[in-house]
Amino acid sequence: MAHPLQIPPNCDLTLGLHCVDKSTPGVSTWEMVADERFENPAGIMQGGFISAFVDSAMGASAVTFAEGRSVFVANTELSIRFLSPARSGQRLRCVAEVVKGGSTVAFLEAKVTDQDNNVVAKASSTYIYRDRK
Repeated sequence: MAHPLQIPPNCDLTLGLHCVDKSTPGVSTWEMVADERFENPAGIMQGGFISAFVDSAMGASAVTFAEGRSVFVANTELSIRFLSPARSGQRLRCVAEVVKGGSTVAFLEAKVTDQDNNVVAKASSTYIYRDRK
């Protein structure tokens, strides 16, 4: 039996991720508030949660790039650079876009900024496409 597709997925709900724009194929904008539950011992948001934020945004961008196709996407690799801390209560924004894509693979980049427009992280990733049946 096929696994039912849940939108939004539980991981996005848990982290408080919200897609605020996906009107342009291959581009999506997401927001979240850095929550104290996700702080590391130094009092800043732990990088794994920022990575999950980026992955959700890039996955959505990859799906919208596949206009007219019913697809699943899978992240095959993710590279992320943390450039400044995200502190509790800050509103974070992630803009993700396909920089090059085809019918089976897409290459994406994303940037996370805080409410003061400081760059928190930059990421790149490769996604593969699988047709949904």
